[in-house]
Order: sequence, then structure tokens, then C-alpha cells
Amino acid sequence: MVFRWVCQGNARYGDPMADTPYAPRHIRALPSWLLGRAAARGHRLVAEALAGEGMRMMHHAVLSAVEELGPVSQAELGRTLHIDPKDMVAIVNELQGDKLVTRSPDPRTGARTPSRSPPTAGGGCGAPGSSVTRPTRS
Repeated sequence: MVFRWVCQGNARYGDPMADTPYAPRHIRALPSWLLGRAAARGHRLVAEALAGEGMRMMHHAVLSAVEELGPVSQAELGRTLHIDPKDMVAIVNELQGDKLVTRSPDPRTGARTPSRSPPTAGGGCGAPGSSVTRPTRS
């Protein structure tokens, strides 16, 4: 049996999904395949938008979780988001370096817990370490 390669993937003129891997026509028509491609495209768009602000997807995930959960230990944050503890330390260090989170001791355990920093413009927003507002970037 001989197979011939007729075209290069899906890179045809006017194909909106030219960056997707080749898939047979009947696979491309499946709702699950289409939803997967749409999700991948959405992920790329969000990643590009975050990169324009100097952030990565993991930064966004950690900031969103801290905003939703309030001050939380790095270990708990890593377990919640399924992020390796070493990676979590690096992410929180980067966010702290950008002044997007602060670390303060947990009164119960003494462990440092990341919490959102108040926006630098527009004044504070509550007690230290209690901020859950998204900092503004200029």
C-alpha cells in the first residue's frame, strides 16, 4: 500500500485553522475536535494578552486564586492549582518582585502566605494583607 502526501497539513488558503495539526475531514467535523481547537485558540489569545502585560498564564492563575481565596499558604496554593512546590516558589517570587503579592506570616503556623498587594495608584483598600483587588498596571 502506498500513501502520498498531497498537502502540507491544513495550510490551505483561507483555512482559519492553518496552525492546527492535520486531521481527517470526518475528525475535523466532530464537535469535540472543534471545541478543542477553539479552546486551544482561546488559550493562545489569553497567553498573548498576558505576555503583553509581562505575565504568564501561571501568574494569572496564582493571582486569581489568591484574590478568590484570600491569604493562603504557598503549599495550599500549589495543591489547589496543581503546581509543583518548586515552581510555586518561583512564581510567587516573580509576583512579589513585581509587587503584585506580598508575603506575611500566618498567625497560626508562622508560614509566609502570599496575599494580593493593594494597587499602588488610588490609595489603599483595607487592612494590610487584606487586599483582594487587582493592582492597576500603567
